[in-house]
Order: sequence, then C-alpha cells, then structure tokens
Amino acid sequence: MEKSTVNEIRARFDADVERFSNLETGQAATLDAPLVLELITAAAREVAPDATDLLDIGCGAGNYTLKMLEAVPGMNCTLIDLSAPMLQRAAERLQNSTAGTVHCIQGDIREVTLEAGQYDIILAGAVLHHLRTDNEWKSVIAAIFNALKPGGCFWISDLVAQDTGPVNRLMEERYKNYLTSVGGEAYSKHVMAYIEKEDSPRSVTYQLELMRSAGFRQVEILHKNTCFAAFGGIKANQAEGDN
Repeated sequence: MEKSTVNEIRARFDADVERFSNLETGQAATLDAPLVLELITAAAREVAPDATDLLDIGCGAGNYTLKMLEAVPGMNCTLIDLSAPMLQRAAERLQNSTAGTVHCIQGDIREVTLEAGQYDIILAGAVLHHLRTDNEWKSVIAAIFNALKPGGCFWISDLVAQDTGPVNRLMEERYKNYLTSVGGEAYSKHVMAYIEKEDSPRSVTYQLELMRSAGFRQVEILHKNTCFAAFGGIKANQAEGDN
C-alpha cells in the first residue's frame, strides 16, 4: 500500500486539534499513555534536573511539554509540528506555564535544521513512526544527538514494530483486541487502517541501535506494552566525552 504523504498527515492532524488537546481522548488509542507520560518526564528530570532548554518534536497540542514543565519548571521551549493549528493550540496552552520563551516551528523534522548543542531535553511523542527509509531514520537520530547539549537526554514514546514476523502478528492481534475493548470493532478497524496507510514503525532494538551508532552514551527502555514503548538515550557530558 502507498503510504500517506506529508500533506495528508498534516491535514489529518489539522482537523483533530480538539481531541489531541485532551489527555484522555487524544491518547485513547495508545496503550498506557498516562504511565508513559509520567515515566518519560520523570526520567528526563532525573537525568537533567537543571535543564533550561527543551525541544518537543511532533508536539501536537503540547501535552508532553506541559507535563515536562511540571517536572522541570521555567524552561525555554521549542515546539516542532507539521500542523499549524496544533502549534497554535500548544502555544496557547503554554503561554502561562513557563517563565522561559516558547518558540514554534512548523515543519517536518526531516527538513528542520536543529542548532548544535542547544537542548538539555528532547522529546518525541508519537512522531518518529512517520519516518520511512533507513536513511531518514539515521539522519533524524543523528540530528537529534547533535542538537543535545553534553549530558542531555532524548526520550521517545511511540508505536513500535517487532523484529520477527510471528511476534509482530501476535502483538498486532493483541492491539486490535485492545482497540475493540475501547471502542468496538469498527473503531479497531478504523485505527488499524490509518496505521497501515500512514505509519512505518520500527522496533525498539532498531531504534536503540541507531541511537548507539549516533553516539548516545547510554540507552534506556522505560516501558513496553504490545505495540507501544517508551525509551531513550543520554549523551555523554564533557567530562566523559562522546562515544
């Protein structure tokens, strides 16, 4: 099946701002979403408690940044998203949540130029599964590593694939059953159809290997349930030197 274009993906999110502004309705299709949000923000706080600069890739309506600011207040926040309405909503929700600056960039992470050594914390929630080729994955992970300050950290929450076909099919069936329990069979078919059309998830091991190759000193898996996972990497500080 031919995958959705960037413009088609952007249009879907442009039309769904209200749902994604609500933590419950916006994440109904994601397993363990509240737990993952808590784990990622807590891990980022533990690694970078004195962080001053945050980058949220695929920020949507700003849920991850808002939660991150509860853990580490006052940061300067840079938000990247394909959707202008999503960015507008995120900026509105953040305007009274930090004493730092809020900078919005509408664009595709494959095309946005990230300044080297700028961020203490980088978040990517439900966005990297839109990458297509191995070269895109390598390029984006390398750019994210380069954009981190020494000692900074990068955390991913995303839909993931499995490395072996039988296990992948098992996890897909379990996910379909979950979706049916949430919204019925029609809802399950709807979600699985747009995943097939729009998404290109890779496994956790694939992504962790890319992160190690890019230079991350340490990688961590925070949580995995069926087709969803939370994990990340830490860049060496200046004393340790980069790998």
